[in-house]
Amino acid sequence: MSANVQHRPTWMGEPKAVTKLAKAIALIVTVLLVLFPFWIVVATSLADPQEVIANGGYVIWPQRPTLDIYKSLIDEGVVTKAMLISTGVTLVGTAISLACTVFLAYALSRPQIVGGSLILKLILFTFLFPAGMIPNYLVVQNTQLTDTYAALVLPFLVSVFNLVVMRGFFMGIPAELLEAARMDGAGEFGVLWRVVLPLSKSVVAVVGLFYGVTYWNRWFEAILYLNDSQMWPLGTVLRSYVNAGAGGDAGSESLAFAPQSMQMAVVVLATLPIVCVYPFIQRYFAKGVLLGAVKG
Repeated sequence: MSANVQHRPTWMGEPKAVTKLAKAIALIVTVLLVLFPFWIVVATSLADPQEVIANGGYVIWPQRPTLDIYKSLIDEGVVTKAMLISTGVTLVGTAISLACTVFLAYALSRPQIVGGSLILKLILFTFLFPAGMIPNYLVVQNTQLTDTYAALVLPFLVSVFNLVVMRGFFMGIPAELLEAARMDGAGEFGVLWRVVLPLSKSVVAVVGLFYGVTYWNRWFEAILYLNDSQMWPLGTVLRSYVNAGAGGDAGSESLAFAPQSMQMAVVVLATLPIVCVYPFIQRYFAKGVLLGAVKG
């Protein structure tokens, strides 16, 4: 026994107290470095505009916290409308993308599908060699999707990365379970709905989070495909606030003169929904990605 303990690898041994303390300090410092910029954003958004100007544009600890900036943004209506647009695009886009990814991943995970290998290779080819901005724009224009919210969803309906992760997870489900469901009279849709999806909650949650974050942060495509600034989602309006002078295009006179406090308030409003949703999905995150990437 003593010989086995003596020859165990270093990383399998019990760390010393000094090592544990050093790891704890390193972890605390890393967390503070990550949280400090977020705190500056929140503190600046709560500070009085005059205080922000007096401190050179950023505030670490506001002397007179106020929600006037948030009230002004909500009363103005531009940010509120943009949030509703982003919410609608995110919910609809995530639901449709998730459904398409589930169906396609399940089909490609079945070995008996005709031409499945060829279809998978074609899909992977688009991942390795994307079309680019100009071909995508021409496709959107020729299909008459310009100035419609469908332009923010349909061209990006299925992510190849998410498809590969979900397919790998589905391939790791024991075939005996699927055969048992078929022997009980279930069709392919019944097998998917009653057996595969209940066992795949983690990967579905992770892929849904990926899609949701992508649709919520989709701002560049709105500039390309939506000529009407009243249709812009929150990310594009946020860009107008941050870039100041471009704010007039969003239909608000105050955007062109927005101080840092107003810009930071918009950043908080844009980040808050994802921050609120992530804790409920975080426990599935590592499990879903790792299992989907390793299996199959």
